[in-house]
Amino acid sequence: MSALAFEIRLEVRWDDLDANRHVRNTAFSEYATNARFHLLVAHGFDPARLEQMRFGPVLMREDIRYRRELFFGDVITVRVHAAGLSDDGSHWRVYQEVLRPDGKEAATMSIQGGWIHLDQRKLVAPPEELAAVLLSLPRTANFEELPSLVKRGS
Repeated sequence: MSALAFEIRLEVRWDDLDANRHVRNTAFSEYATNARFHLLVAHGFDPARLEQMRFGPVLMREDIRYRRELFFGDVITVRVHAAGLSDDGSHWRVYQEVLRPDGKEAATMSIQGGWIHLDQRKLVAPPEELAAVLLSLPRTANFEELPSLVKRGS
């Protein structure tokens, strides 16, 4: 994976833990989501702009592989890489890593999604500016071209 991947750092909070003091599985999903939204915000697509455009991301699949434990107070790094993209940007897949303070993987995730118009409730292609953000992400070795999710003529 490229060192140029988009990344954020987060601290493991008390409320991220389960009864065994392990990071709960849903916290890993939240870390990944937080990183993806920081990526959007870093490129001018904050929640207010998405709301104004009546447009947003929609998840279709999430696969998490747990590797090592995290503990309360750990400062983790969450990275985002492009694993797949359609020509029109309507269909995307990202590969995300959650790294422990020592740099070892705590979890890896493959997330697949698209974009939805919030009023029409239909899958749509993103604006060119946002498609360019996705195209600029470093690609995984197994990056694949995905089919468009936009139904032509509808």
